[in-house]
Order: sequence, then structure tokens, then C-alpha cells
Amino acid sequence: MTAIVLDDVHKAFGKTQALKGISGEIAAGRLTGLVGPDGAGKTTLIRMMAGLLKADSGALRVAGLDPVHDGMALAESVGYMPQRFGLYEDLTVQENLNLYAELRGLPRDDYDATFERLLDFTRLGPFTKRLAGRLSGGMKQKLGLACALITSPEVLLLDEPGVGVDPVSRQDLWRMVQALTGEGMAVIWATAYLEEAERCEDVLLLSEGQLRFRSEPGELTRRLQGRCFRLKGSEEKRALLRQVLARKDVRDGTIEGDRIRVVVDEGVDGDALASLGDVEEVAPRFEDAFIDLLGGGPGGHSPLADQMPDVPELKDPVSCQHLTRRFGEFVATDDVSFNVRQGEILGLLGPNGAGKSTTFKMLCGLLKPSSGEARVAGLDLRSAASDAKLKLGYMAQKFSLYGLLSVRQNLVFYAGVYGLRGEEKQNRIREMIDGLQLGPLLDSAPDQLSLGFKQRLALACALMHRPPILFLDEPTSGVDPITRREFWTHINGLVGKGVTVLVTTHFMDEAEYCDRVALMHRGRVIALDTPDNLKAQAGQGASMEQAFIHLIEEQDDA
Repeated sequence: MTAIVLDDVHKAFGKTQALKGISGEIAAGRLTGLVGPDGAGKTTLIRMMAGLLKADSGALRVAGLDPVHDGMALAESVGYMPQRFGLYEDLTVQENLNLYAELRGLPRDDYDATFERLLDFTRLGPFTKRLAGRLSGGMKQKLGLACALITSPEVLLLDEPGVGVDPVSRQDLWRMVQALTGEGMAVIWATAYLEEAERCEDVLLLSEGQLRFRSEPGELTRRLQGRCFRLKGSEEKRALLRQVLARKDVRDGTIEGDRIRVVVDEGVDGDALASLGDVEEVAPRFEDAFIDLLGGGPGGHSPLADQMPDVPELKDPVSCQHLTRRFGEFVATDDVSFNVRQGEILGLLGPNGAGKSTTFKMLCGLLKPSSGEARVAGLDLRSAASDAKLKLGYMAQKFSLYGLLSVRQNLVFYAGVYGLRGEEKQNRIREMIDGLQLGPLLDSAPDQLSLGFKQRLALACALMHRPPILFLDEPTSGVDPITRREFWTHINGLVGKGVTVLVTTHFMDEAEYCDRVALMHRGRVIALDTPDNLKAQAGQGASMEQAFIHLIEEQDDA
């Protein structure tokens, strides 16, 4: 049974062609992934399915209805959870459900049974009196899903529901969605995370407004059979990655622990890489096929890092001892101790609410510890916070850009904040514009930028004063794999210059780029080791995500 029919759908915003002749069918009772890089047209298409945008030409039918002309009927047949879902953070979980039930016209006699079913389904029953703004990221997504399911729709539209959600909470979302498709509902899951797309039954892959692939994900993955390898060389892994990505016969390369994952051109075999180290063939992933289909990765050279000087030796870049932070009776960070060596990337991982951001803010001098010690560049943050802040760059989880200022004005403002003046100020701004290719966007407002360019601008602002230490709080949340690779090319280049990096992330493949990982749970560090050693604890061949879930569950069982 067909739930959605697309027939030569076009949509433009001014001169920008967002969708260029999209055709296809989406089946009922199946989970369909809507994937593509930033600006591909995913959100535009999903809003058209929800009846929020009208096609310029072509035809679209959702649950047998025209989204434009049958708007009232569509509201009962379609559930929609947008990227920034419309929860009211000053209302409780129960009050949000009451509001959505009223807005969607749910009969009063059905309230109790509907709420009981949704609260049981999402496991939010114990939290009905909690304010939505006080929920973790994963719980907010569950509440958003419950609100979208108020009227038991035939079609459920989810626009990037996994963004900012840890692997354990993401498992819960998958469990819920699979239960819904088992009941015959059509679920469309828009995502930039390709391990999510790989779990879908069907995939629509968009790029620059065009439909590039439509089928089950395994069909695309099989095209790369015999072209994916894992390489271990004698060189340091970041240097080896740059060497690999400089080759003309390589389509893509990423770091996996102490090895490099390589995708080669058609007709090239593993022997071509033998001069670089030990080579083993590995099974292709959907992400490998996605990058290959779009023309390959962005390469391994960072013009931004080229402009940065080598960092002088630092004896104690980042360290904390018995760091604790209490909010009333709640202990957000509990007796945390670790250090980060110069030129190292330390990943701070953990479920939503584990204490990562609280720890981050204390190390940045934005939050005072209740007890314990935090030092940056050898400076005690209790007595020399102002001096320490000048030694670090901070890229916040929610980009700290000023929406009323243009890109150029944001750069000028941050240069001034860091005390840059005159010719030096102008030179640094020019370095950031050139190194991150911001030139065509200087007069745009940050809110007009794609997520990838917002990320570039935020990184530029954090690096304006050439800090020897860089703090990155979920810097690539929601961006596509190509943009993510580009970002890590810059970070790897900076680390090569001696910059020390502390990063939080919910994207487990990103944790592979770290030299060590500190895994936090319920305010404590429960594991601190290399990615490969953490994966080994979850069994041979385990992924970083499997290691994450294994260690969290093991701690809960204990």
C-alpha cells in the first residue's frame, strides 16, 4: 500500500531551486530514510508533505490527500515532528500533551486512554509533572514524538529526530518507530546521520534538490564491494590520513581508532595501498557509498591550519582534579579527574544529562566548581579565570553567534572581544575568511546560513585569537558527513600545530578521531581509554556505538 506519491515536484525560493523534479512512492508500514547533505532539500520536502509548503509544480499526495487543498483532513492523518519541535518549555510534559490534544481536536473522551498509551509507549509516565525545558535531549525527542502521535496518524514525518540525542536514547527512538511501522504506519525519518539511514528499510537520497537514489540502502552499499579497506601504517594516524587523502586513487578516508578507513576508486585494489602499511579489506557501509555517490570526500588539507603558527610547549594544557558541581541537591559533575596532553584530542562522551556540558563549562571558566580544581594552560580557574580564557577557544553546543549581526560583524565583534586591534585585527579576520571560505557570505545574517556554514563561522570566532587550547561542545551536531569530514580536516590540521582539543559528541564515529575518550555517566567518568581499547571491552569487531551502550549498561547493572 502506498502512503505518499511524489510526481515531478518542484520548489524554488527566489533563485534557489530547492527541489528539482522529485518523483517516487513511499510505502505504508515501512521506515523510509530521507537523507542528503546540508541544503539538499530534505526539510523543504518534508514540510511539503506536512502541508506547510506548496509545490511550484508537480503533484503530491499524502495518505491519499492533497496537502494544500485537504489541510484539515491532513492534520488528522499526518503527524509531524519538526527539527525544532514546538514544545512549550515552561509547560510540564502533561500540559504539553493536553495542549497538543486540544490543538489537534482530539475528543475529550479519548484524552485519558490516548495519554496513557503514549506515556507508556515513550516511557515518560514517571515525568508528567516535569517541565519540558528540564528534560534531557532524548526525553524531549520522546515528548515531541508523543505530541506528533496524538491523533494516531497514518503517516509520521520526523525531521532529524536523532540530532543531539545520545546512542542509548536513540535506541529508544528506534524501538518506538519500529513498533509504529509494525502497526502499518508510514514513517519518514529525515537525517544527516548515515548510520541511521542504514537502518531504514528504504532510502530517498537527495543532493542539490535532486533525487539521486531511491531503494533499500543495501543496494547502494553493495556497489562498493571490494573498494573499502582498513590501513595501519607506521606514521601517526592524522599524518597518514593526510597522505591517504592526497592520493588521486582514493575517494574517501576517515580515522578509525589507530587505523584509517579508505575507499578507493573503481578498479583499484588493496595492493595499491600496500606501500603505506598493512591493508585489510572491510565490508562497505552506507556512508561509504553515500560519499562515493556524491563525488568523494573533501580531501585532507586545511588552509585554515596552514595560517596558524606552531603552538609553544605547554606543560599542563587541561587538567581537573576531583571536580564537582552541585545544583542544590543535584550533583551534575561528581569527583571528575582527567588531564589532556598537548596536541591530543580528548573526547568527552556520555548520555544526555551525564554532566559533559557542566564539566565543559567549569573548564572554560563559565561555571564555578562546588569543589575540586580545574586548570587550563597551567592557570587555576578559581584565581586566574580571565587569563585562562584568553588561552582557549570555545565553540558552544548552541552556536554563540549574534543573529542581528552579519557574518562580517560577528567576526569583527569577536576579534574585539579577544583584544585584537588595528592591523593585527584585520589580518586575523582575513585569515578566518580565507581559511574557512566565508567570503561570499560576509553580508549574510547567521540565521540565513546552512548549518555547515554556521559551524564554520562559530569555529572562526573561537580561533580568532589563535588559542593553544580548543573546546568543542557537540560541534557537528546535525551536519552531514561531508561537512563533518571538512570540519575534522581543520581540527586535525590544528592538532598537528600543537593545539590541544577537548570535544563532546553524540556522533560515535566522530569519537574515533579522538586519541582518548572519557565516558561520563551520571556525573562520573566511568571509562578513560583509547577508542580501540574501549571497543575491545564490548567484544571483537564492536563499533564505538556498541562500546558506548555496553559500558553504560554495564555500569547500570553494577
